[in-house]
Amino acid sequence: MKIQNLETKENLIRRLKRIEGQVRGVQTMLDEERDCQEIMQQLTAIHSAVQSTSRIFLQDYATNCLLEMDKESTGPGEPSKESKRVKMIQNMIQLLDKTP
Repeated sequence: MKIQNLETKENLIRRLKRIEGQVRGVQTMLDEERDCQEIMQQLTAIHSAVQSTSRIFLQDYATNCLLEMDKESTGPGEPSKESKRVKMIQNMIQLLDKTP
């Protein structure tokens, strides 16, 4: 599945680049032997930014998957749209559970 909404894709890329910059900043802070509290504060900000980005991605992913399911027709012997939705939501929750 690809991200359909270009605005969402650009937003995610911007956020990831910002996170990348934050991670590089922490590396520099470690090299410079900065105060532990400052480093921890930056790591917490990175963690929060990753979670926020994950939520945006998940929302887009779920929306697109549900829309695609609505377009599909189910034939005899195939799982119903409802059971496909339930399985998709379970998979998404499992993915969320794996995030730190």
